[in-house]
Amino acid sequence: MDEVLILSRIQFAVTVFYHFLFVPLTIGLVILVAIMETKYARTLDLTYKRMADYWGKLFAINFVLGVITGITMEFQFGTNWSEYSKYMGDIFGSPLAIEALVAFFLESTFMGIWLFGKDKFSPKLRAFSIWMVALGTNISALWIITANGFMQNPVGYVLKNGRVELNSFSELVTNPYAWYMFVHTVVSAYIVGAFFMMAISAYHLLRKNETAFYKKSFKYGLAMALFSATLTPFIGHQSGVFAAKMQPAKGAAMEAVWETQKDMPFHLIQIPDQENERNAFEAISIPKLGSFFYTNSFDGEVTGLKDIPKDERPNVELVFYAFRVMVALGVFFLVVSWYGLYLYRKNKLENSPKYLKLVLYSVLLPYLAINAGWMVAEAGRQPWVVYGLMKTSEGVSPIALSQVVFSLAALVIFYTVLLIADVYLIIKYAKKGPESEVKYGLEGGVKHVS
Repeated sequence: MDEVLILSRIQFAVTVFYHFLFVPLTIGLVILVAIMETKYARTLDLTYKRMADYWGKLFAINFVLGVITGITMEFQFGTNWSEYSKYMGDIFGSPLAIEALVAFFLESTFMGIWLFGKDKFSPKLRAFSIWMVALGTNISALWIITANGFMQNPVGYVLKNGRVELNSFSELVTNPYAWYMFVHTVVSAYIVGAFFMMAISAYHLLRKNETAFYKKSFKYGLAMALFSATLTPFIGHQSGVFAAKMQPAKGAAMEAVWETQKDMPFHLIQIPDQENERNAFEAISIPKLGSFFYTNSFDGEVTGLKDIPKDERPNVELVFYAFRVMVALGVFFLVVSWYGLYLYRKNKLENSPKYLKLVLYSVLLPYLAINAGWMVAEAGRQPWVVYGLMKTSEGVSPIALSQVVFSLAALVIFYTVLLIADVYLIIKYAKKGPESEVKYGLEGGVKHVS
């Protein structure tokens, strides 16, 4: 059973990892495309139509392949996690059903109108349609995170007949843990979309391709990067404070806190030693800042891991380093965004090759940051699959090891093929650039629809 448990966890982690390579870009990029469609609908400036079509094509490729990877994920609750499904079905089913009935149909319906009605519908209807797609993607994220939020912080339930049953739908949907996670996740996804647009624009600006087009595109990506990268530290701080309050073991693991203490310092450099329950190295300590990060008070008390039973602690080193990676990258995005604003306002952007190369080579870093954040959230909850109610080892299906091995291998092969296809198509069309100005009637300086 231990081998089945380990492989089932690996399989679900692989599924979520692959799927989550598509989701943040969908959430982040669709907003930018919607803004461009809106600008075209309001001004009838064909430059914005050209921009919306180009970035919209890249969005559509990612969206379609992302939908495919999401379908198989939910089947695993019945195949690999049947005991969990029996225990949690009454709670977990409601938000996922609403997500499928509301968000998925909203996305798919208006995606069809926007994608296939390109030359058939008015600019205003196309703008409205892509905003509905954006709304659908956010609604989808909200309901999925609502389900996950219960696993992190169970609310609105009663225990009956050996399983949890929904007692208050309002408590489920207003779960503060879920809302902290939702806002933090969505704003982080905006960073993914912003840096994606900035990186592709930087690639073409370095090659002096369509300079005016890509400088304007860079501006929109930069605006979103500034908004999201500046907001993220404040959102992340409040999310971390609440997480540490509700899950002390996770909070202690994020900073490798072994002894319960007040006035806790923050160590800028730190190496945890999980085996010996101590930190092997600490340097550059700032007094009381650690307590503030965890409690919003410089005198706040932080629970140490030694006051938590060993069998209820997460993998401290995994959570600690994932958290540090997420925070460090968050600072990096902040610096890159604000320096980009300086260059843009000084009209030095296209003549700053080092900065443009930095942005280009940073395109995958937001993916690393957002997945590190989810690693903190999920690995930090262990050994609980539903915090305080059900351990992960109790939720796995009683199935043969060979079945898990086969399905895991098939899943990795299938998802890898999809990922390769997605990367190939995005690179192909990103390098190709937008359709010619002649097609849009922009030759000779014409910019507006007659």
